[in-house]
Amino acid sequence: MKNIFFCFSFLFLIQPAFADNCDKVKEGFDGLYCLQKVFFAADKDLNDAYKKLNTLLDKNAKSKLKEGQLKWINERNTECSWKDERGSFVNMECATTKTISRTNFLNDRIRECKSTGCQPSELK
Repeated sequence: MKNIFFCFSFLFLIQPAFADNCDKVKEGFDGLYCLQKVFFAADKDLNDAYKKLNTLLDKNAKSKLKEGQLKWINERNTECSWKDERGSFVNMECATTKTISRTNFLNDRIRECKSTGCQPSELK
């Protein structure tokens, strides 16, 4: 965990050194900078969608949503990160793709709640 924290802290300190043109990435650290920007935006969208959906649900459905979200977080972390003798690693592209997919799922549930009523059986 310290290695991941150090890596992200390091990126925040040197962000201005990276070109902000993510369309023409020149090397790996520029790519990582761009991927982390996209991930953080996707993560914000995910949190916003979760909070919005949560306000539409009754107590039992909220519990089911939370259970599903924790399961999804565990699956994302298992599939998109690993640890070995060199340290802890996160595949930002994997994490971003999974986060966007989960946000789309939550937004589908929001639309469902607003149009036909919330269906707790669809929460996972």
